[in-house]
Amino acid sequence: MHVSNLSHLRSFMPVLLGLMTFVFAGCESNQSASPSAKTAPALGTSGAAAASTAKPAEPPRPKVVLPTVRINAGSAVAFTDSSGNAWLADQGFVGGDVIERPELAIGNAKDPTIYRTERYSMESFSHPLPNGKYIVKLHFAETFEGITDKGQRVFNFNVEGQEFKDFDVFVKAGGVQKAYVETVPVEITDGKLDIKFTHNIENPEINGIEIIPGT
Repeated sequence: MHVSNLSHLRSFMPVLLGLMTFVFAGCESNQSASPSAKTAPALGTSGAAAASTAKPAEPPRPKVVLPTVRINAGSAVAFTDSSGNAWLADQGFVGGDVIERPELAIGNAKDPTIYRTERYSMESFSHPLPNGKYIVKLHFAETFEGITDKGQRVFNFNVEGQEFKDFDVFVKAGGVQKAYVETVPVEITDGKLDIKFTHNIENPEINGIEIIPGT
């Protein structure tokens, strides 16, 4: 009886071993798959967190458009020149006085109107401007009948730190009643253009100021 039972058990051993191998293989497969299943949500959560903390791109700042300003020194009224440019009446000066010579002939000038009015004996000029680079054009003409030769009107002026010493309008223009333009590139950093004038021989004088955006 015992011998018979053992023979039956031996006949079932291959089947039992097969079942056990199948069960263990299934368990190992589930265990190896479980870490990746747990890791995937963590990766997804990390990506969502990064996306939520990312800052949106700032919109581009609008470019500042620099103005063009033209001032006819000594003039009580605005005017438009032959090129269609608008000139403002006298403004922005500290000190001095003005004079007009409306019928005076002016050489070297496309628009003699600019030089028929004058601001003289002034201390300074200032005009508010957005910061940036500009070209400043200073218009001069010697129209005072008391000046007949060089050295009779000599003065200094400073444009945004650039010094012009012993400036003689008669010499620069090549005589009386002739236009001369001094061009000065500047960079505005404090929101205004500043020009200072210093008396030397006779009074400083000026006929016009142009402020044009630079490059």
